[in-house]
Amino acid sequence: MQIMEKVNYDKVLEEIIKKLERKPKLLLHSCCGPCSSYVITYLKNYFDITILYYNPNVEPKAEYEKRKKEQIKLINELNIPNLTLLDINYENELYRDYIKGHEGDLEGGNRCHLCYELRLKKTVLVAKENNYEYFGTTLTVSPYKNAQILNHIGEKLSQKYKVKWLYSDFKKKDGYKKSIELSKEYNLYRQDYCGCLFSKISE
Repeated sequence: MQIMEKVNYDKVLEEIIKKLERKPKLLLHSCCGPCSSYVITYLKNYFDITILYYNPNVEPKAEYEKRKKEQIKLINELNIPNLTLLDINYENELYRDYIKGHEGDLEGGNRCHLCYELRLKKTVLVAKENNYEYFGTTLTVSPYKNAQILNHIGEKLSQKYKVKWLYSDFKKKDGYKKSIELSKEYNLYRQDYCGCLFSKISE
């Protein structure tokens, strides 16, 4: 997936926040506790946040459960009013079907873009079903994830399902660095691969 025009999505997010007159409900897809640490602390004053832990790409299952446990630990440690976790089914077979034929793609290529799409599509569907005003993702905090692609996917899903997409590039303002510092502060497990076994093999 190629995006022609590069957009500063951090500036777009700043404009969204400036226009807020209340704290809308945000369903925030989280890939893991460490990445969500900075994002939650950044957004907590502007949104009522529910974390959606939906990561069917993460293998093996024991790794998935370990990361989920760390996500729950972080939420408990932060002790932010109204911050909750919405945990849904693992659905690893759905992920495998979704990326079929792209198993050998280079890391950051079409397999990853399909993975983004699968997770964001689930997020927007859950958001619509439960009357969230916004949906978003923590994935843009990572320097290894393409914020242009992620925001393009989010925008398309927003148009289709009529839920507002929270544009972001959380790696800006030293977001990734701050997520590392917060992970150390809360003693969070930091994984050494993205999640799918294909990413582990390609290292």
